[in-house]
Amino acid sequence: IDQLQRRKLLFIETQDAAETSLALLNYIKACESGRGAVLLSVARGKVSEGVDFDHHLGRAVLMLGIPYVYTQSRILRARLEYLRDQFQIRENDFLTFDAMRHAAQCVGRALRGKTDYGIMVFADKRFSRSDKRNKLPKWIQEHLKDSLCNLSTEEAVQIAKRWLRQMAQPFSREDQLGVSLLTLEQLE
Repeated sequence: IDQLQRRKLLFIETQDAAETSLALLNYIKACESGRGAVLLSVARGKVSEGVDFDHHLGRAVLMLGIPYVYTQSRILRARLEYLRDQFQIRENDFLTFDAMRHAAQCVGRALRGKTDYGIMVFADKRFSRSDKRNKLPKWIQEHLKDSLCNLSTEEAVQIAKRWLRQMAQPFSREDQLGVSLLTLEQLE
């Protein structure tokens, strides 16, 4: 973290809503100024629920662990019992589905449009297991190739740098011919 803080400003989501709002505002200011920043937030927290980090506000999302819901809640226990009794859905299947859906929502905050791009890092070996991967949306599964799973930190950094450099290059309109059914006027 020391090395990270030498290069980027670091902001952290806390349980205090006012403090988190201030951290988010300052994060956006740092990104808008060109300095860039890192925002550490919690899956199922305020920032992961309703804030979009499009374009330069979210070029990389790092998902540490799998965001399973707290299972001791009475409401969740009742829901799990209902799903089991009415639809024969096993507790583990629902909890995994819910966690993968939430992971996809979190990382999807960085990609908000057709021309947006960003890196999603699923930093947990469990994401490479088929029982987890198969519960992610198809648009994520298509890009989660076996060759990109279980990489060392050094390998992941090299691939990310190369990909971000490539994506940051301007694209020509000729390269986009046939990609869209809309005319240039309709797109503008």
